[in-house]
Amino acid sequence: MPDTKVWLDVCSWSVAAGFPSPAADHTRKRIDLNEHLIRNGDATFIFKVKGDSMIDAGIYEGDALLIDRSIEPRHGNIVLAVLNNDFTVKRLHKRGGVIKLVPENKIYPTITVKDGEDFDVWGVVTYNLHKLY
Repeated sequence: MPDTKVWLDVCSWSVAAGFPSPAADHTRKRIDLNEHLIRNGDATFIFKVKGDSMIDAGIYEGDALLIDRSIEPRHGNIVLAVLNNDFTVKRLHKRGGVIKLVPENKIYPTITVKDGEDFDVWGVVTYNLHKLY
């Protein structure tokens, strides 16, 4: 099946969260969301979120996360990690040789990766596609 690009209009003004703008008919250019959202197509995947451990970061159950495997994970990134064969989305904490997976919901504990555990950062979360309607 050939790749089909979906082009969307990009408006030339910023959107205020207050009063609506009457300029809806004035667009500047068109963009392809693949080019805008995806840095490395061969290394980018979409995962659906299950659970509520990241709600304070604005990540909710049912959201679709874009995960880029080509980005080197750094301290503070939100990552898709694999710990003992289980996938989890958490904030990566790497300091002084200690690795922690930190939830963004105070009801969940921080996970400290212990020596001997099977651990890998599968990829870095680059975007959250959060459905509003």
